[in-house]
Amino acid sequence: MTYSPKRAMAELRHSISMGARGTSSPMKRDEDSSPLISDTQPVDDDDGRGRHPYKDRDRPFFSHFQYICPSIGDDANSSRISLVVVIVVALLGLVSILAIVKRVNAPYLCKKDGITLHCPHVKEAPSLWENPYSATTSWKPCAERRLGGFSDLPPENETTGYIFIHAEGGLNQQRIAICNAVAVAKIMNATLILPVLKQDQIWKDQTKFEDIFDVDHFIDYLKDDVRIVRDIPEWFTDKTELFSSIRRTVKNIPKYAPAQFYIDNVLPRIKEKKIMALKPFVDRLGYDNVPREINRLRCRVNYHALKFLPEIEQMADLLASRMRNRTGSSNPYMALHLRFEKGMVGLSFCDFVGTREEKALMAKYREKEWPRRYKNGTHLWQLALQKRKEGRCPLEPGEVAVILRAMGYPKETQIYVASGQVYGGHNRMAPLRNMFPNLVTKEELATKQELDNFRKHVTSLAALDFLVCLKSDVFVMTHGGNFAKLIIGARRYMGHRLKSIKPDKGLMSKSFGDPYLGWATFAEDVVVTHETRTGLPEETFPNYDLWENPLTPCMCKA
Repeated sequence: MTYSPKRAMAELRHSISMGARGTSSPMKRDEDSSPLISDTQPVDDDDGRGRHPYKDRDRPFFSHFQYICPSIGDDANSSRISLVVVIVVALLGLVSILAIVKRVNAPYLCKKDGITLHCPHVKEAPSLWENPYSATTSWKPCAERRLGGFSDLPPENETTGYIFIHAEGGLNQQRIAICNAVAVAKIMNATLILPVLKQDQIWKDQTKFEDIFDVDHFIDYLKDDVRIVRDIPEWFTDKTELFSSIRRTVKNIPKYAPAQFYIDNVLPRIKEKKIMALKPFVDRLGYDNVPREINRLRCRVNYHALKFLPEIEQMADLLASRMRNRTGSSNPYMALHLRFEKGMVGLSFCDFVGTREEKALMAKYREKEWPRRYKNGTHLWQLALQKRKEGRCPLEPGEVAVILRAMGYPKETQIYVASGQVYGGHNRMAPLRNMFPNLVTKEELATKQELDNFRKHVTSLAALDFLVCLKSDVFVMTHGGNFAKLIIGARRYMGHRLKSIKPDKGLMSKSFGDPYLGWATFAEDVVVTHETRTGLPEETFPNYDLWENPLTPCMCKA
């Protein structure tokens, strides 16, 4: 990649923001260029320093000759030896040059109209709507079921016993719990009773598994991996005991427990009691401390076995189609997951723009909901400042608008908003809507009658948002959470081609607070910083999150 002083400065600022966030505002820099200028325009580089360091490389290469043959002509033997050495070096250099030329001109595979062709190497122009093709062809999904394989599972009555779990939280937390339950059953060679979706205290929802997921597909797809039954066996008469009895419950499972913990501590109790409930069961299985095949099984559940009911899938397809045809002709669309509900703002303990009255009401809300964290409130300002510098605060709608405009998205961009009720209402949304007026929600895309069928279960509405975001051309998250990481992980598993933008909130907060930073420089920093934050392939690392990055265990080299 061609060296650019501006790119180096942006990367330096990015690295500073990832480390010591508390440094002073970045210095004001030259405002003469913008990342939105066409690549065809010349780059000012009069002195050539840093841009073409070939002279520095060539000098030591040619200087070797004065040491190889210091006195050519003084001695016949020395001259012959020196000549041979020079010829060998020249031949090696020629071979290297030919190899480089061949590599540059070699064709690569690309697709046109569904046909794989040999295409010449052409530099891809940056796209607002998809990741570069050349960067997304190295990996392919490989967690699907092996067709034609033979199951080595024992019959239901010969497994080690039955496990029963409550999948707690919202839809996406429940989804992760279900994937983990299948994996744990496999680890212990146990039969899994169809998980119960526990009523969530926030959503107040009583959805059953069969109200949201296709049970038949779930059981059939995993039939070669784990024994799954729809209900508690008939011979176990006191079914309420599984919900209340301590004797039937394993409660001491640590978070992110290794596979060996289940074998050593849970399996003996299952063999003794035959049926055991595991709760709580949120994040009770680790990632890098379980066998690779177990992680691949979790991906098989997440991406292949867990399918929403056909009516949910069809409604999501209809909403996505309407998003793509809002302009009268086919257009791409962006999905924005806006995490700025009152509960999220309160729980973050971050400070946001607002009137004194708003801030006083939020302080009372926090004191009521989280008294232990609130204490007397005197320490909260410093805590809020530190969290913002570290990028741990939700982005406000206005901040999202500025970032998207800096990236180059035009005012006409069609944006689907997946969000609860935004804290601050219309006033808080005004900056985003003024800069991007084509904002819509599912309530604006569908009629009341169309959505009435899904209002019986809050999780059904959440599933619609999930699928419309999953199908979008560009997905933008504004804060963490299971919804965003499951979307990003699924889009990576689908081939990394779809853009999934994860804003660097720490760097953005630093830039927003710099009164000397001009728009052109800010926009360039935004573009450069987020070139690698768009859902491209990333190697996994210890304690990585499988749901956001399924690369190593669930994808194979293409």
